[in-house]
Amino acid sequence: MIISQKETFLALPDWRNVGTMIRIILAVNLGLLLAILARGAPGHHWSPLFFELAMYAEPYLVLELAVLWLIAPWFSRLSTLAVVAIITAITMICGCFISWLTDETWSEKTAWLIFWGLIAQIVLFYYFHARNKMLSPVVTEAKLQALQARIRPHFLFNSINAVMSIVRHDPAHAETALQDMADLFRVLMRDNKELTVLADEIEICRQYLGLEKLRLGSRLIVGWHVKNMPEDALVPPLVLQPLLENAIHHGIESSPTGGEISINIFLSRGEVHAILRNPYRPGNDRHHRGNRIAVANVRARLALHFDAEAHLSAKVINGEIYETHIRMPYRPKKKNSAGNKSGS
Repeated sequence: MIISQKETFLALPDWRNVGTMIRIILAVNLGLLLAILARGAPGHHWSPLFFELAMYAEPYLVLELAVLWLIAPWFSRLSTLAVVAIITAITMICGCFISWLTDETWSEKTAWLIFWGLIAQIVLFYYFHARNKMLSPVVTEAKLQALQARIRPHFLFNSINAVMSIVRHDPAHAETALQDMADLFRVLMRDNKELTVLADEIEICRQYLGLEKLRLGSRLIVGWHVKNMPEDALVPPLVLQPLLENAIHHGIESSPTGGEISINIFLSRGEVHAILRNPYRPGNDRHHRGNRIAVANVRARLALHFDAEAHLSAKVINGEIYETHIRMPYRPKKKNSAGNKSGS
């Protein structure tokens, strides 16, 4: 279950999520194997029996998943009971259709397909609901960890001191910096369960880096490569800022000469890619631990929003550059009937 799903008395999965599809396919095939074991078939008969059962079950499963994938966007407008009723009807109709394709008559096989299809539906409903319950504490814990990892207290104190140092000789700049701080902490304190547009996320990152630039001066160089960025892409809020903070704290602040942070964001083959690079010093165990914690935190939040459809990797290049690569599915922010934009 992913974080974007609504909390109801029965938690239903996202039928367009790759992780959901994989889990359903694996669960059904595991059920077929258990059915063979329950029949007490000898070991050398398992493979033929499995393929015999799969020959009936797999087309049924693929058809139903395809139908659910097509109509999934309409489920958000319905109650949970209505969605369950629709899925139950689809389960029965798909069973009849597959049987008609093979036998063209109502048969014992048709009844077998529909009966076990409904049993599988009940079991899967229970599984996804139980998994949602199990992940509820994880969601809360991940949110708390994200809050702690996003902006450390030293950033607040250092930023205030930096603003105070320019209040007298550059009051306009100081006022802008304070406004950026207010915007940044406003985002930090709000409920960040919903996805946000990438353009807003980048604006927050620019404000954050601007505050750090005020403090670090010429030691901090930022390279933005976002011309090919899909501004309307929906992403987890503050998914980049913890990584940027970590890059500054361990890659820039700890070095007397500073360095460059490179941010490259682009769209490729239906996926949003974000590649962050910062200086890396070999033997800096503190840097390694800090990056590992930040990466693990962001990876957990990506999984909560996108499940298996998102990926985060981190590596050291030539012993000098630390690279973090985030890959997310491209989900554009849709427009409602009134022409205003609305998230999905």
